[in-house]
Amino acid sequence: MQVPFELLLGWRYTRAGRASRRNGFISFISGVSMLGITLGVAALIIVLSVMNGFQKEVRDRMLSVVAHVEVFAADAAALGDAPGTMARLRANPAVVGAAPFVATQALLARGDELKGVLVRGIDPVLEPQVSDVAQGMSAQSLQVLKPGGFGVILGLELARRMGVREGDKVTLLAPSGQVTPAGVVPRVKQMTVLGFFDSGHFEYDSTLMLMHLEDSQRLFRLEGPMGVRLRLKDLHQASAVAAQLSAAMDSSVVVRDWTQQNRTWFAAVQVEKRMMFIILTLIVAVAAFNLVSTLVMTVTDKRADIAILRTLGASPWSIMGIFMVQGAMVGVLGTLAGLALGLLVALNIDVIVPAIENLLQTSFLPREVYLISRMPSDPQQADIAPVVLIALVLAFVATIYPSWRASRVNPAQALRYE
Repeated sequence: MQVPFELLLGWRYTRAGRASRRNGFISFISGVSMLGITLGVAALIIVLSVMNGFQKEVRDRMLSVVAHVEVFAADAAALGDAPGTMARLRANPAVVGAAPFVATQALLARGDELKGVLVRGIDPVLEPQVSDVAQGMSAQSLQVLKPGGFGVILGLELARRMGVREGDKVTLLAPSGQVTPAGVVPRVKQMTVLGFFDSGHFEYDSTLMLMHLEDSQRLFRLEGPMGVRLRLKDLHQASAVAAQLSAAMDSSVVVRDWTQQNRTWFAAVQVEKRMMFIILTLIVAVAAFNLVSTLVMTVTDKRADIAILRTLGASPWSIMGIFMVQGAMVGVLGTLAGLALGLLVALNIDVIVPAIENLLQTSFLPREVYLISRMPSDPQQADIAPVVLIALVLAFVATIYPSWRASRVNPAQALRYE
């Protein structure tokens, strides 16, 4: 099979030799353009992979504490007929676990320390069906929570801030107090710290407190649980399943999925991801359009060659194809190199970043500031394919004008002074 001469000449010009100073300079500019495309594509892949990994890591740690779907009373009171509601919810084939809960806010005190906490009353037997919080407990389990014992399990960061250890006493101040002749007095109850959990999500580890469902109902004067937490077969279908459950339930209950509980955060991540994609695409665009100057100089240098080809019968389209092949080769090679470099870094970022941190004696993600303390990465085909496609398109577009200019060279004028 005979290879078209346009392809052969285009490839030859791409790897232009250094027979002359001008050829060497053109080859250098071509290499710089290729390097720019490589670095731009690699940067896009690495940044998008890190952002995907960050989102996935936070989501997984958050869902170790937060249920996929929550069904609770609209008036923030006890849920009427909780056993019947749980049975109806379990009837949905997408639901694989259900557990009752009480959720409210209170103050936790120990000595001079006073912290606002999220109090969650749970059933220790059913709770593992809807969350993985028990997996973040080192030696204890949720079974240490006994009805009537008024024991609590604290987030590890909350315990550190308050300086408590297992077996210490803490005081819980309920917001809705008792009415006395002296006014409204907050209800105060002394609790025993039975253990700690570490979900890896700083926000919950520093504010969440678990206690037995019956103790929470007694302390906050509820006739039953405030709602039911659900786990689904597929967390990505939470919005659709929540809509189905909401349509099947009466108006006295509210159905909320995990995306609604943190909608602002996830929306902010998506906006930031789109903006970073646009900004870094401009880097690829700048590198791709460097090909314009490279090809323009090549066309100027090869005017005599173009004239000879024209006199031998080459058509303007053939001349245009030669230089389009040259630019496309630079774009393809630069894109493939950037793809390889980006995937290499993205797949090994858990090794590269700690090495850089040790070298510089610093931490890029302090645990006290960010939700996670390590750099995650999750390369996804849905992000990588558009990056590669855009880089190739930009490189191809950059070749159009110089190639058209080459096809318009007049052979008589080009050979006039040769």
